[in-house]
Amino acid sequence: MKKKFDQLSPSLRKHIVPESRQLRRTGSILPFVKKSKHPVSDFAEATLKHCNGGATLQAALWLKQHIENGGKLVVTIAGALSSFQIGVLLAELIRQGKVHLVSATAANHEESYYRYVAHSHYAYIPRYTELTPEQEAELRDAGLRRITDTFLPEDESVRIMEPHLLRMWEHAQKKGERFFPHEYFRRLYAEKLIKPDPLANESDSWTYAAYKKDIPIVIPGFEDSTMGNIFASYTYDGKYRKNGGPVLDPKILKGGLEYFTFLYEWYGKVSQDHPVAFLQLGGGISADFPICVVPSLRHDLRYPKVRDWAGFIEIGSSPMSYGSYSGAGGKEKITWDKLSTKSYYQIIQSDVTVAFPWIAAVLLDL
Repeated sequence: MKKKFDQLSPSLRKHIVPESRQLRRTGSILPFVKKSKHPVSDFAEATLKHCNGGATLQAALWLKQHIENGGKLVVTIAGALSSFQIGVLLAELIRQGKVHLVSATAANHEESYYRYVAHSHYAYIPRYTELTPEQEAELRDAGLRRITDTFLPEDESVRIMEPHLLRMWEHAQKKGERFFPHEYFRRLYAEKLIKPDPLANESDSWTYAAYKKDIPIVIPGFEDSTMGNIFASYTYDGKYRKNGGPVLDPKILKGGLEYFTFLYEWYGKVSQDHPVAFLQLGGGISADFPICVVPSLRHDLRYPKVRDWAGFIEIGSSPMSYGSYSGAGGKEKITWDKLSTKSYYQIIQSDVTVAFPWIAAVLLDL
């Protein structure tokens, strides 16, 4: 077999790992990474050898080495991952200092808070595809907003938090102050305005862990969320408004442009001394927004010494097709100067709720 490999071009051989080099049960498919001494990681190394399983393990081991060598990590979360309790693992990664910035859709951000205050009011239905339209309408009328197999209880979550946020917004308007969306939300924790649900574990909330650790959060497109819609309704005073109440100045809320200029400062400072990797959980704006900071620093601001992203890992089910950002591979990002030819990249075509726990387990030495 060795002779056959030797016949291949060097450029092709570098992509191939012969089975004989995979140390079965006792080693890694990446020989430069030491074998874990912990059972879950051991099991992952023994079994995740091919296809998306293999890609997941390779990504996990690369990230582990990256962090152990002093690298920093940006995690982006999309879809409804907070409702699907991805926060349980993300929170622990934050607490252990393995995550250094989170970019989340506004829905994911707020849903972390909703789980915090209303966990016992959520419902789960595994056979959701069998629901009839009439049954969906029943759920609507009961205030249960379905997200795939999970039902978000609006009255016990959204409507519990709205009055607290409204008072903050009104106070900011009176004082002429402006804050980012996540800064208003963090005050819910800091000022003890909300309490964890009796059946919720406070440590399962990634936003609470981020608040306690004081790591930055970026929320592009805040208006594309339930609380963002509610805030928009308070800034509107047109003919379709019938509910009365205060009218807010939208300027009290810092927006996407200011989040992006914050990223200039954060990435510019952090990357001076540390390589920064990118772990994308799901697609959409939460990832497309922050990854652009590197090419924007380089091409728009003409800053000459921009460090490339050290690595890019995406877990998602979106295929690479017709210009879809969410499904674009690492090589395409090279053409946009988001990655360099030396950046590590890995695309894992899988459900985040399946693949991410393996990565987290390896990073946490479980």
